[in-house]
Amino acid sequence: MTKTFVLDTNVLLHDENSLETFGDNDVVITLDVLEELDRFKTHRDELGRMARHVARRLDELRLKGDLNRGVPLERGGKLMVRFGEKGDNLPPAMDRTIPDNRIIATALRLRDEENRDVVFVSKDINARLKSDTLGLETEDYEPQRVEFDKLWDGYRTLALPASAIDAFYQEGSAPAPEDMYPNELVLLQDEGNPKHTALARHDPAEKRLIPLRYEEVQPWKLRPLNLQQHFAIELLMDPEVKLVTLIGKAGTGKTLLALAAGLEQVAERQIYRRILVSRPIMPLGKDIGYLPGSKEEKLESWMEPIFDNLKFLVDPQLEGTDSKIDFLFEKEWIEVEAVTYIRGRSLPKLFIIVDEAQNLSPHEVKTIVSRAGHDTKVVLTGDPYQIDNPYLDASSNGLTTLVERFKDQSLFGHVTLTRSERSELASLAAELL
Repeated sequence: MTKTFVLDTNVLLHDENSLETFGDNDVVITLDVLEELDRFKTHRDELGRMARHVARRLDELRLKGDLNRGVPLERGGKLMVRFGEKGDNLPPAMDRTIPDNRIIATALRLRDEENRDVVFVSKDINARLKSDTLGLETEDYEPQRVEFDKLWDGYRTLALPASAIDAFYQEGSAPAPEDMYPNELVLLQDEGNPKHTALARHDPAEKRLIPLRYEEVQPWKLRPLNLQQHFAIELLMDPEVKLVTLIGKAGTGKTLLALAAGLEQVAERQIYRRILVSRPIMPLGKDIGYLPGSKEEKLESWMEPIFDNLKFLVDPQLEGTDSKIDFLFEKEWIEVEAVTYIRGRSLPKLFIIVDEAQNLSPHEVKTIVSRAGHDTKVVLTGDPYQIDNPYLDASSNGLTTLVERFKDQSLFGHVTLTRSERSELASLAAELL
């Protein structure tokens, strides 16, 4: 039986192509959805762009027939635009002035009066709870959902005989297991003596394990404090690895390592023109207009965590750091930018760091990565356990989606950092709270 999917507005704003993802089933939106899209269309951020794209697509579909009766979609289903409901079929406790409630009322009407097999789809948890309570079949919109608990860590440990590890040191390579991903990092460990080890990396071209190329490197004099940080530096320092993701809880060193590697390759090795550091200003990359001051002053306020890391890098004793950081900007070695303003730019020969990337949708991450020009490296860092975006979670955000989609690619590398090095207190807080 053909199903009828009734969509909340946030589904269309999460994925501009969502109308086409329900196969040969029917898709219903209401006038409330159109009104909400109309309010977003003038926004200069990603939501505004999404709203405008959806509006143009709906206008194209309008030419195919009567939207109220239904017009054909590419995959065989139909799109219908319904007038919506006043909410007479809702319980008295539900506020009829709330658009989500009226959309739910439409779904109830389609099910009860037209005998349709209805599914209400929303990214809003509360809307899903209300819909489910009323007996409607209810779903989150998650066509790209990743099993976060099974997300690739980017490295593994291999237990080998002592002779195999000795041979690795002598020959400079070793056979790689068939199931290894490109640029996967490896700790080779002696079966009989855990202290007899070697660090290796899967070479996707040779399909063999090779020694780390940057094992002795301390970017910007930053010394790695654990195995995972060693692995992260290996990927961050290699220009052939164009895309790197670092996932970890607070204090694991994600942003600090990325900044140190960027400064080393911009100021010392001159591989890139400058570092471009960006963060999502608010969930879904909203504008910064609500903050006081000029664009630069607004960014300085929002980028304070980045400046904290820079202060430590320019002087671990934190003495006279402001003038030293000013020097980095005067030399144009570093630029800060809101995610909102990256779209549309061409970014060649840059070392791009996107911090707090767990708050970006898969589409927003695609928009950023697709801006990379020739000889540009992109690094995304984040903690999927700390998501401020109400429509994303650990399994549906852009950062984890990117790891899952790119793990087979030879220009990509990933490390999950688990050990906090900020302080004993920070480590306990990340673990216990």
